[in-house]
Amino acid sequence: MTPGPHPDGETTVLVIAKEPVAGRVKTRLTPPYTPADAASLAEAALADTLHAVLRMPARRRVLALDGGTGPWLPSGIEVVAQCDGGLDERLAAAFAGCQGPTLLIGMDTPQITPGLLAPALGPDGWRDCDAWFGPAADGGFWALGLAQPDPWLLRGVPMSTATTGAAQRRRLTDAGLRVRDLPVLRDIDTADDAGHVAAAAPGGRFALTLARLSPATAR
Repeated sequence: MTPGPHPDGETTVLVIAKEPVAGRVKTRLTPPYTPADAASLAEAALADTLHAVLRMPARRRVLALDGGTGPWLPSGIEVVAQCDGGLDERLAAAFAGCQGPTLLIGMDTPQITPGLLAPALGPDGWRDCDAWFGPAADGGFWALGLAQPDPWLLRGVPMSTATTGAAQRRRLTDAGLRVRDLPVLRDIDTADDAGHVAAAAPGGRFALTLARLSPATAR
């Protein structure tokens, strides 16, 4: 039985994602996977992420979505539409729609758990802390928490580069924010990444989907 939502906390947990449609998501997985298989993996990663969020203490649980919802969306998640523009603008707008402490995560780290994010979401998460930063192994970031969700802290940061994480963290420190770090995680970009992420969460829907669609059997 899937645990129900955790009692309310003081932080909004914000997930940013694309609708898992073939040809629009996880395109770097093709090959070895087909676009349809890549979309199935994206859907599984998103579902795992949202179910993990439901078990976290949060004031609100919000999905900023590019596209439409589907059967992968569990109850208890508020959905808002992403704005147009580059990723920095879409992240900034998602934060602008929140009030008070807000923690953003993506759909590419289905290995997250409530325990992993407990330092940021616990009762002392924002004591002597203005921002949380979760670096990704590829040089990006998988989590960003702001005690005051100021969109300026994201606008203009170059996204999807090997130095995006460093640039985003520097934006925080240059603004005089006290930053705490979460563990480095590997997100899903390539087939090799997918294998490592599945191994980190072998019981999740993503791992089960990946096993069914292994490259040896991918069409």
